[in-house]
Amino acid sequence: MGKDNFVEQIADIEKDFPQWYTDVVVKTGLVDYGPVKGTMVIRPYGYAIWENIQSELDKRFKATGHKNAYFPLLIPMNFFTKEAEHVEGFAPEVAVVTHAGGEELAEPLAIRPTSETIFGSMYSKWIQSYRDLPVLINQWANVMRWEKTTRPFLRTSEFLWQEGHTAHSSEEEAMDETMKMLGVYKEFAENCLAIPVITGRKTEKEKFAGAVATFGMEAMMKDGKSLQAGTSHYLGQNFAKAFDIKYLDKDGVQKHVYTSSWGVSTRLIGALIMAHGDNRGLVLPPVVAPEQVVIVPIAAKKAGVLEKCAEVKAMLEKAGVRVILDDNDNSPGWKFNEWEMKGVPLRIELGPRDIEAGNALIFRRDTLEKTEYKLENIAETVTKLLSTVQNDMLEAARVRRDNRIVYANDVAGILNGVENGNFVKAGWCGCRECEDKVKVETAATARVYAEGETAEKCAVCNGKAKHMIIFARAY
Repeated sequence: MGKDNFVEQIADIEKDFPQWYTDVVVKTGLVDYGPVKGTMVIRPYGYAIWENIQSELDKRFKATGHKNAYFPLLIPMNFFTKEAEHVEGFAPEVAVVTHAGGEELAEPLAIRPTSETIFGSMYSKWIQSYRDLPVLINQWANVMRWEKTTRPFLRTSEFLWQEGHTAHSSEEEAMDETMKMLGVYKEFAENCLAIPVITGRKTEKEKFAGAVATFGMEAMMKDGKSLQAGTSHYLGQNFAKAFDIKYLDKDGVQKHVYTSSWGVSTRLIGALIMAHGDNRGLVLPPVVAPEQVVIVPIAAKKAGVLEKCAEVKAMLEKAGVRVILDDNDNSPGWKFNEWEMKGVPLRIELGPRDIEAGNALIFRRDTLEKTEYKLENIAETVTKLLSTVQNDMLEAARVRRDNRIVYANDVAGILNGVENGNFVKAGWCGCRECEDKVKVETAATARVYAEGETAEKCAVCNGKAKHMIIFARAY
């Protein structure tokens, strides 16, 4: 691209949200399409976001007593037959290796779609006594699910994630773990990704295959659809019995453990894009942005400009800020477009007049506001501004979401609500037929129970409501 050309345009977010999303992920250098259909190459800019997500979550996992390990990618197919609901749920998505080393394998091997089975097989070896419990292990890994319809970050055949798998001596302890990790995810989503989320229990239809109960974290995207941003599962003794994970308790009796599993994935990058982006491209919250500040010299060839920019960069780096100095020979206007599209939270513009006056212009990507600040306190100013941007982005997303939560008393109301880009709260009797009817007639699904809220009648059959459900169209 020539130095005088501006960044290529992206589709209008209001007119064509899917194309806008595709344009943004490709043109900002987050990903490229892999040579195998449904796969993606996560490019350095996209991977830097994942590394920041990983770093923030890993700190939280370790603070709650979890340790990291790594388990094999290949899983014997017979493992999947041991938990009937689990194999039925994942059968359509499992990729299978049948040949290796030029020979047909005696038993096919599954490429992990998730790892409950292999964790279960190892836990059955490692856990012998109540003294061995609890077991709190997480792994950062890749998984493969052979998806028919794919979109970068949101749904791909191979993706990166973390999966925690824990074993406990009691139902209460395992459920406490399930809810604790859901809380960890919620705190992370809101304080690091600046995405407000609604957490709650999933319906039986929407729960994880093999779980007793699944709890989800739902985030509203700018088109009003929901993205399941993370899940935490209480597995009861389902996998413990399937893999004979027993321990000798204090009373001398052999007992099965209770287990949980929980995970988030590179889908969170898709959430960042769709929760905060605009017609200029990405808008990244400072905590996970690869670069928190970009310095753009104005009239860079004038004496002292680049030197001052480098001095400011060094001060910011010393203060712990992730900063880049864009000193290439493209025009300032081109650079403004480039870094705005990439979503860098703050841009510092520094030219001869600014230096002479002892000032710098700082542009906020989230609000598109440009303000003059004194250079002498630039590190402190930028640090405070980054914190302000982080908080303001969360609040803006929260207000946007809360203004688009509506109530409905019938299926027509649910349809009208989701057609207009809303989350819809409606009563539900608890029967599968009514849940299925909502999906057929509105293309919306039950996301989570609306905790603490009740309704008198089911919006579908008018029978007595057992729950209030949040319905939405979802990715």
